[in-house]
Amino acid sequence: MEGIKFNQIGVSFKGSGSYVPEQILTNQKISQKVDTSDEWIKSRTGISERRISSPEDNVTEMGYKAAQTAIEMANWDLKTIDLIVLATSTPHDLFGSAPSIQAKLGANNAVAFDLTAACSGFLFALITASQFLRGRSFKRAIVIGADQLSSFVDWNDRRSCILFGDGAGALAIEATSEYDNLLGFDMRTDGDRGSFLNLQSKNDKNSIIDNIDFLRGGFSSIQMNGQEVYKFAVREVPIILEKLFKKTNYSSDKVDWLVLHQANQRILDSVGDRLKIPREKILSNLEKYGNTSAATIPLMMDEAIKNNRIKQNDIIATSGFGAGLSWGAALIKWG
Repeated sequence: MEGIKFNQIGVSFKGSGSYVPEQILTNQKISQKVDTSDEWIKSRTGISERRISSPEDNVTEMGYKAAQTAIEMANWDLKTIDLIVLATSTPHDLFGSAPSIQAKLGANNAVAFDLTAACSGFLFALITASQFLRGRSFKRAIVIGADQLSSFVDWNDRRSCILFGDGAGALAIEATSEYDNLLGFDMRTDGDRGSFLNLQSKNDKNSIIDNIDFLRGGFSSIQMNGQEVYKFAVREVPIILEKLFKKTNYSSDKVDWLVLHQANQRILDSVGDRLKIPREKILSNLEKYGNTSAATIPLMMDEAIKNNRIKQNDIIATSGFGAGLSWGAALIKWG
C-alpha cells in the first residue's frame, strides 16, 4: 500500500542516517564529578550513559556523517540534492554550519541553512523542508538534527549535567506526485514559558574607545527548571498528538510506533499512557545517549530502521518539545 492518493505534491522518506561520538560518559563516571549515583539518575531519567564529543568532533562533522549515511541509503547522486536544512542550537559556526556540511558532502547544487528551535528543531526542520518540496521549489532534501550540548553544560550542576549528550541524525526526503507520507503535522510556541529552559548569551561589557562601549559575545551554560519542563511536556504533547490524530482521521491504535524527543523516560511513558499506546510501541534509546536535543528523533528513527523495527508503510507518531517553549507533532508513514 502506498500513502494517501491525491493530486498535489507529497513527501516520501528515502533514507536515514546517524552519528554519535565515540566517548562514552557513564553515570558511574559522572558520580565521580558530582554528588549523584547510577541508581539515582536511572530511576529519575532512564539514562545510563551519553556520548560526548571529542575536540575533533563538532556539529558540522557529526551532521555531515549522519547526512552521508542517509544519502547512501537513499542511493542519491549528490548533484540531485536541492536542499539541506540543519536543525541545531549549537552550530560549529554561529553564522551557520549547514553550508559547511553542503561543502563536505559535495552537494554543490543544494541550498543549505540552519534552523534553530532547540529540542523541537528537527521536527520543525522536517516540516519546513517538506513545504519546500510540496511547493515544487525542490525535489530532494536532507534534514539533519545535530547538537553538541556538552559544550554548554555546567558539569558541576548535578541537576542538568546528567541529562545531555551529543549526536546527529538525518532523513532523506523526496517530492512525489503519487502520495504523501507526511500525513499531517502541527507546531506550537509559548514564549511566555520560555524562561523554563535557556541557553542565554553572556555578554561582558567592554570598551572599544572612550565613550563607545560594546558587549563581547559569549554564552552561559544551560539553565533549566526541570519540574516545569516535565509538567509542560506531559500535558502538551498528548494534546497536540490527539488533535493531530483527529485532524488526519487516525487514532492511536493505528500507530505502529511512537517516537518522541528523548528527554526523560518518565515523559515517554506518561505520554504513551495518556494516548493508550502500549509500551512496546514506544521507541526509546535515551538510556544510551541521553538528551541530544535536535538529534534525538532522527537518531532514534535511524536506529529503529537499521534494526528492522520500523518497516515500510509503518505509521509513526512523533513529537518534539523543548526550549522556546516550543513543541510540535507529525504523523509519518515510513517510505
